[in-house]
Amino acid sequence: MEFDSGSAELNQRIDEWLRWDKNEKNSQEIRDLAGRGDWKVLGDRLLQRLTFGTAGLRGVMQAGFNAMNDLVVIQSAQGLAKYLLQCYPTVEERSRGVVLGYDGRYNSKRFAELSACVFLNENIPVWLYSRTVATPFVPFAVLELKCLAGIMVTASHNPKEDNGYKVYWTNSAQIIPPHDKNIQTSIMENLEPLETSWNLELLLSDKLNDPYDQMVELYFRKLQANVPRPFIADYNAASPLRFVYSAMHGVGYPFVVKAFECARLPAVIAVPEQRDPDPEFRTVKFPNPEEGKSSLVLSMQLANETGCDVILANDPDADRLACAEKDANGEWRVFSGNELGALLGWWAIRCYREQYPDRSLSDCYLIASTVSSKMCRSIANVDGLHFIETLTGFKWMGNKSVELLAQGKTVLFAFEEAIGFMFSPTVLDKDGVSAACHLATMACYLRATSNQSLADKLNELYDIYGFHCTFASYHFCYEPPVIERIFKRIRNMEKDGQEDQRYPRSIAGGRFKIADVRDLTTGYDSSQPDGRAVLPTSKSSQMITFSFENGAVVTLRTSGTEPKVKYYAEMCAQPGQRDWNGSKATLREMVDCIVEELLQPKENNLTPRSD
Repeated sequence: MEFDSGSAELNQRIDEWLRWDKNEKNSQEIRDLAGRGDWKVLGDRLLQRLTFGTAGLRGVMQAGFNAMNDLVVIQSAQGLAKYLLQCYPTVEERSRGVVLGYDGRYNSKRFAELSACVFLNENIPVWLYSRTVATPFVPFAVLELKCLAGIMVTASHNPKEDNGYKVYWTNSAQIIPPHDKNIQTSIMENLEPLETSWNLELLLSDKLNDPYDQMVELYFRKLQANVPRPFIADYNAASPLRFVYSAMHGVGYPFVVKAFECARLPAVIAVPEQRDPDPEFRTVKFPNPEEGKSSLVLSMQLANETGCDVILANDPDADRLACAEKDANGEWRVFSGNELGALLGWWAIRCYREQYPDRSLSDCYLIASTVSSKMCRSIANVDGLHFIETLTGFKWMGNKSVELLAQGKTVLFAFEEAIGFMFSPTVLDKDGVSAACHLATMACYLRATSNQSLADKLNELYDIYGFHCTFASYHFCYEPPVIERIFKRIRNMEKDGQEDQRYPRSIAGGRFKIADVRDLTTGYDSSQPDGRAVLPTSKSSQMITFSFENGAVVTLRTSGTEPKVKYYAEMCAQPGQRDWNGSKATLREMVDCIVEELLQPKENNLTPRSD
């Protein structure tokens, strides 16, 4: 059957899809669209394609090159396989194989199995987890099994319609340039699927192995070793604390249960409606604990019913962790990722000192992304550690950790404000399972040794290291041209002609003056003598940071995985400075002005965050 869209290029793409795609449901979807003459929809789906970005691939599950489906997954696996063979051409190197895992979303298992067949067809051995796993178990297996690469099929906390393809390199960290671009090039050079790529009988190959039992046992042995033994025996085992836990309809529950068992923590009380994988995510609007109270309604109800004071929640692939605590007035406080980062950063140092009392901290490192709180920097400055700031995303923190470890350094902790935490480099990525174990251990320790809550400890840290007030949120923007227009306007608000004089110089009618501007899209940084940014830049995403004369820092950036414009703000006080409410009020006013004056949500039809 031939279709004429009026565009030779679109006609060719329709023909390619119908020739290549062996998934009858998806092929019929394209035929139906062509039969109805929905050329615009077909153009959107076939004339563009998903490309490797912040987290590999991520998109809606439907037919088309610009979506997640069997054909696109096979094309991506073929491109990655060919690239691996270029990088590792010998039979001995190839024998190290790849590891694949998947979450509980629709099609995740199928996408992993199709990918496995592609690698097996290239005589690359495959470690395929036989059941759903938390995302951290893929980079963990790459490291422990010395694999060439790892793939996790997940869309993390995205809506139920989405799925994704997260790729880890040989060093077990997420891919960064040039690998992402090289893989994309290789995909484009290997678009036509081999007949054997659809052959699931290859899953019977003796080159396919299941790493589940081996990796789960090893992961928890290493997790247990990272919890100081006295803390397990003296505080966890005897603690009166109880924890409500939500897996957010994802894969985390069995792993968190095991983590608590190995650290002798009280068994979690799971939210029954959200305990097991459910690709419909029936009880939450967004399956993302980062959304705050709106995602934790059932957790709070259960905690109130059972008398629990602490809630822990993973996102659906269990690489992130949220936490809420009941205060003295019976109100629930949901900690921000920055607040949890401060607590866990301090706790990483406390654990290290407990386990290695004779070692200096001079070779120890804390790491955070550039849009995250600088509380860990303040802690490092006072306690004699090193602090490193990276670009946004754990791929940068993971790869920086690889560099430091190769130099014989000790990486204690890394975090990003989006509730992502790497507690020790056992996994070179964010890990919500180990973070839950360590946070719960900290809570038990604080209760036993000083009768403190997590909030009490956080306030004590602010007293010692300085109050760090942060605010992060976002607006939805579903039209890329609008985002382009917003950031172009920000770069050209002043008309003096010179680059450093085009950005805004102040907000709120001149009340808050801007000292420096760093633009990681263009590579400009007014604070540097040569005007060039130190951190790597990328023209494919928007990111501008304003440093104000009053010490506030505000960053505007686009999300790599969602249709959002995000903003992050922080005010850092000196140790002993007590006007915390004044700092909060000033920062809140500044953020409101930034949003209204620079993002212009009404004029640009931006939708604010609901919670």
